[in-house]
Amino acid sequence: MTIELIPAEEMSNDVHDIEEETKKRLEFVIEYFQKINPNPTTELKHKNPYELLVATILSAQTTDKRINMLTPKLFEKYPTVDKLAKATPEDIYPLISSITYANNKSSYLVRMANMIMTRYNGKIPEDTEELQNLPGVGRKTAHVIAATLFNKPVIAVDTHVLRVAERIGLTTDAKNPLDSEEQLIRYTPKEIMPKISHWLILHGRYICKAKDPQCKKCGINKVCRYYETNF
Repeated sequence: MTIELIPAEEMSNDVHDIEEETKKRLEFVIEYFQKINPNPTTELKHKNPYELLVATILSAQTTDKRINMLTPKLFEKYPTVDKLAKATPEDIYPLISSITYANNKSSYLVRMANMIMTRYNGKIPEDTEELQNLPGVGRKTAHVIAATLFNKPVIAVDTHVLRVAERIGLTTDAKNPLDSEEQLIRYTPKEIMPKISHWLILHGRYICKAKDPQCKKCGINKVCRYYETNF
């Protein structure tokens, strides 16, 4: 795909021009990621919706790698949501004590499982608002679940997405995750929304790192605002 962008120093402040630039960048980014990773997904290991929900709740402020190390034992002991609902936080804590906020997360898991059993008849809800009723599930987690499991047109914004989208130029001066999400939604086709979070997360994890971005080997540097400004 050939794309020509206006150099940063020559860009107009006109809203229409900025929108057109953003659309062009996003089109290139989507086409690039569609080629190299057409079916992106979370790196949290899971076999079913229940396991992904548990792993995602646990992953707050913790790396996916760390969560993948401890969930096998947790799921061996509590393989279903109904079994988890019968546990106590004191039962769960020893299995997850090595991660951040283990006390809180132990409580979240048990309360979450009980709510799914009593309010949702043992089934994980698909609606993002319903998901956010569950203990331990905020907006980002709800969107991860809805996009990954149910292919809903939502975008989950974590620190990687916030940073990478801003660096590339897919967002402008996003002040928080919700601001970033709203800007991304404005230009992202609905069918791409479930994928774009995974693409940006993985890109931020392995290429567009916070402290040492691998700009020279980045496949989208030709449309990246950060690369254009710094190299």
